Amino acid sequence: MSRSVEKGTRLLTYGLLVMVVSHTLTHVFGGIHTAIFGILRDEFSLTLKQLGLIAAIPPLCQSLLAIPTGLLSDRVGSKKMLLLSFIFAAAGAILAGLARNPLMLVIAVSLVYINTTIYHPASYSYTTKMFTLGNRSKALGLHGAGGNLGHATGPLAVSLLVGVLAWQWRRVYLALAVPMIIGIIMVLFLKSEEDEEDEERTPVKGEATKFLTTSLLMFLVYTALRSMGGSMISSFLVLYLQDVRGMEIALASFLASSTNLTGLIAAPAGGYLASKFGDKRWLQVSIFIAYSFLALCFNIPGNTAFIIFYVLYGFSNTLGMAPRNSLIAQLTPRKQRGLGYALLFLPGSIVGAIAPVVAGYLAEIIGFGSIFNIAVGVNFLSLAILHFMVKVE
Repeated sequence: MSRSVEKGTRLLTYGLLVMVVSHTLTHVFGGIHTAIFGILRDEFSLTLKQLGLIAAIPPLCQSLLAIPTGLLSDRVGSKKMLLLSFIFAAAGAILAGLARNPLMLVIAVSLVYINTTIYHPASYSYTTKMFTLGNRSKALGLHGAGGNLGHATGPLAVSLLVGVLAWQWRRVYLALAVPMIIGIIMVLFLKSEEDEEDEERTPVKGEATKFLTTSLLMFLVYTALRSMGGSMISSFLVLYLQDVRGMEIALASFLASSTNLTGLIAAPAGGYLASKFGDKRWLQVSIFIAYSFLALCFNIPGNTAFIIFYVLYGFSNTLGMAPRNSLIAQLTPRKQRGLGYALLFLPGSIVGAIAPVVAGYLAEIIGFGSIFNIAVGVNFLSLAILHFMVKVE
């Protein structure tokens, strides 16, 4: 007889430990293939357009599979989907380590990206069901810190293993397959997610009873606009820092990835503050501060001031990660939460393919500074939609 997922007031549980560690592992691979683009271009004699396809196909796979994996997570349970996620990750890592042509590499990286598509609905659903409302944001903050660590670890692994230890890039992928197998073993010891209650379970305060509500749809619009603004900036930030601000590529790249490093502190801190002040209220406060810092970045002279305000933007923005993810749990019924989290990440995948094209077109016409200010305006528009159109108890 399967045991129920652990619930209660205790925050540091084995279940949350697995979610944090697995979130780190599932994001380690994300930035590796783009970090070694220079090596891949030389080895396979690829053009920039071909490299662009290698970068575009995996996110496309994510978009196509987002809703099916969310539905499947609700149907078969989070634990089984987490196992499937790590199987895809391990298979992708091994295939990448054996790749002898670009097609094999694209398939391998796509498997790694599909891993995250399977992982997110299952892990967030599991985490939100594991804790009462009072501890949910705190747990999601720790969960988010694991993801930030994974995002930062991938490029760092390339820098250390390839740049310092002179490993061949295939060996990096093969080495990182080992933690994926460890992840499978950790998930096997998780308690079952099955509810002891039946379908007639009475919702507790703060739980939604209907799925496609106006508030959920408006929250997805907010997410799409926020992703649009963020993607317009991130796509050309390094180039802007080099061409306009005159920074060296090493400093520009480090600054662009600094949000992942600040997230190790900001994500759990944001979860704690959201549990204290309320998810929606704290999300609005944190992103208003973040967008204000971002607006200052692109409208003040001096690189020192830019660096300070951009780091503060990244920190403040990540403070809103836990309440954002917690709000989805409040806006979706318990038994459809996997689909809810799949929808949360879908706008970012779709917009991620559109926003760079729009930003590139506008940059050629009106310049970098103008598109960044437009992006800031889009971000503030998303905040207005969150404030006026999203209602939570």
